[in-house]
Amino acid sequence: MIFKQFTINHDRCAMKIGTDGVLLGAWATIKHNPTSILDIGTGTGIIALQLAQRSDAELIDAVEIEDNAYEQAVENFENSPWGDRLFCYHTSLEEFANEIDETYDLIVSNPPFYSEDFLSNNKARNMARFTTSLPFDMLLKNASALLTENGVFTTIIPYKEEEGFIQSAENYNLFINKICRVKGTPTTEIKRSLLEFSFRKNTIETTELIIENQRHNYTEDYINLVKDFYLKM
Repeated sequence: MIFKQFTINHDRCAMKIGTDGVLLGAWATIKHNPTSILDIGTGTGIIALQLAQRSDAELIDAVEIEDNAYEQAVENFENSPWGDRLFCYHTSLEEFANEIDETYDLIVSNPPFYSEDFLSNNKARNMARFTTSLPFDMLLKNASALLTENGVFTTIIPYKEEEGFIQSAENYNLFINKICRVKGTPTTEIKRSLLEFSFRKNTIETTELIIENQRHNYTEDYINLVKDFYLKM
């Protein structure tokens, strides 16, 4: 898939590039000028590449446990203009957190969120899609451990999980700062929540993003958010 400044191959990844990842990579704040970024469960590497395009961060690390996705992320990183700043670790999040000495100014994750009730016979797809491979509690615990004192953790999850996720985050001293609730069209239900956390309690900034006015007629807000990436925006 060709973007304005880089190309993503995803033929070997169980989960292809979707709207969620691109939204997260475009929405995650870089106003605090992060010098180090971590993408947990990078998949194709799309979010890490977006953040490489958007920021001057010297260190952009990614973690991916699934074999084929890891290999493809490495290729996508190497073929990008920012290959010298991007590095992917082939390991689980827990192993990574236990072994790495780095902490990060910005941590992002588009985690799997389907429950095990929907498990299929495809192991790689299950790993990419289901919370059994990266439970929310594990994500929050390790994001907290790997975040710098003034760092920001940003993620995208199903809207129905928002309240519980925010409550669980407080167990690890991560406090919600920004919420953006995403709807497909003006008349559809809220589908996703983009969430930003830090170690500081702040007034919560809440916004809403509608992707389309109608089929293939994108809203101005959505176009402004992703126009630096999609060729046709």
